[in-house]
Amino acid sequence: MKRDRPVSIWTERDLLDGEDITALVMVLATSGCAWSHEKGCTMCGYNNDSLPSVSGQDIEKQVEYGIMEREKTKPKMAKLYTSGSFLDAKEIPPESQKKIFHLLTDAGVEKILIESRPEFVTNSALEPLTDITKVELALGLESANDTILEKNINKGFKFQDYKRAADTARKTGASIRTYLLLKPPHITEKQALEDVLSSMKKVSGLTDVISINPMNIQRGTMVEGLWKKGQYRTPWLWTVVKLLLASPTDVRTISSPTGGGKRRGAHNCGKCDRDILDAIEEFSLSGQRKKLEHVMKKGCTCKLAWEDQLKYDGLFPPTTSIEKWRDTTWKT
Repeated sequence: MKRDRPVSIWTERDLLDGEDITALVMVLATSGCAWSHEKGCTMCGYNNDSLPSVSGQDIEKQVEYGIMEREKTKPKMAKLYTSGSFLDAKEIPPESQKKIFHLLTDAGVEKILIESRPEFVTNSALEPLTDITKVELALGLESANDTILEKNINKGFKFQDYKRAADTARKTGASIRTYLLLKPPHITEKQALEDVLSSMKKVSGLTDVISINPMNIQRGTMVEGLWKKGQYRTPWLWTVVKLLLASPTDVRTISSPTGGGKRRGAHNCGKCDRDILDAIEEFSLSGQRKKLEHVMKKGCTCKLAWEDQLKYDGLFPPTTSIEKWRDTTWKT
């Protein structure tokens, strides 16, 4: 990993003021998440991509490199992901934050998405950035249930902290994207579905976008340890579809399952996964439910196993997976 190069760069489709546009995505190598250095979340392995002594100038060079690499795509939006919080002054100094924003706006970017934990969201941190361009602040709430936040995720903050951060950011003119985690460890598939349904209702008036993020197995995490012992199964893609079809109509809801269709990501039986992932992508961009409704109605032989999983979840430990998978059919 080079300190003057992003961990990864790609482009993807997104919406900007209702227009289907190209977004430049960069995973920046920073010094890492402050909470991870202290205790950390049960499912997060993003600190594997951190560099302890990287400087603000190094991170500026990473962004310059990313802009040059994807210059021909003429992105109108940029998404900046770090191992932790863009607004953490110890991770990215404020002067470098502003320099990065100017670099991107000079390249024609009209909106920038950044991520942060709630404790770093203040007027003084956001206002200098919202003065430069449109900002979308992504908050990794994961769940609106404080017990799940503490016991299952070890998130290090409560729902009230998220609400304060969202309110503060909106007052500066930033829009909000809220991440909800589907299936933290030690809860069943049915409990996970119900938790996201409940969380969507609680945040719908506080956020502009809800992003349902199915669990993916990241290396070196507690969840990976459970998974390797056969004590955890990533969510079914059927559950993602059910949640998207039940999502609020007054707020944009999206999902982009990391590792979808693979053992470490949300998956079904392998036969129907591609069609479902395509339907999820189309819904996330257009909001149209027709394709999701079609794949749900069409079904698959594995849909019966998923339905049984939900039906009998309460009778078995959370680690029980009703279907039996042949490991040789999956890519790790």
